[in-house]
Amino acid sequence: MTTPEPDDELVRRYLRGDTAAFGTLVERHGQRVYNLCLRVLGNREDAADASQEAFVSALRKLGSFRGESAFTTWMHRVAVNACYDLLRRQRRQPMLRLASDDDHPEAELGPAIEDHADEVAGTADAAAALALVQPDFRVVLVMADVQDMPYEEIAKVLDVPIGTVKSRVHRGRIALAKAMGMAVGTAPKEPETLSRASEEEA
Repeated sequence: MTTPEPDDELVRRYLRGDTAAFGTLVERHGQRVYNLCLRVLGNREDAADASQEAFVSALRKLGSFRGESAFTTWMHRVAVNACYDLLRRQRRQPMLRLASDDDHPEAELGPAIEDHADEVAGTADAAAALALVQPDFRVVLVMADVQDMPYEEIAKVLDVPIGTVKSRVHRGRIALAKAMGMAVGTAPKEPETLSRASEEEA
């Protein structure tokens, strides 16, 4: 069985003029990028737009990829930025819903990548509640609780200290619990408005 060519070698091949190498990167990472955008933005049209924008942006910036982190981490950062850009343009809070099988065009975006959305947001109510969580918290919840990314990798994706990631995950879970009307025990009091900008410390 042939070992898949490493991502960084595909990047080098593309920069040397092999345009097909970038197509391989899109096939390899397209579904995961789409899944991330879908969970953050809440509908497949926006997710498709953000995914496309992310790969167009990646194509333009590929020369800046130095291999200091994994290509997957770098691509996640580009995708998160594309989601934030779309949210800013829309200036609205999206309705996040659970994706159906029809929301995963594997033929266009590459092989399916497992995530655990059904375990984390097992009902439509939970998915809708996640849409009420402030975007910075929502992004880390998706990466940590849906895609099982380690905090260290999330910190690299977002270019923030790991303490900030932990704080956002903690506060995001509290905000999600409140949005779902769940008791949060002795958790610290959160702002009345879930969309209030985060003030967590690193």
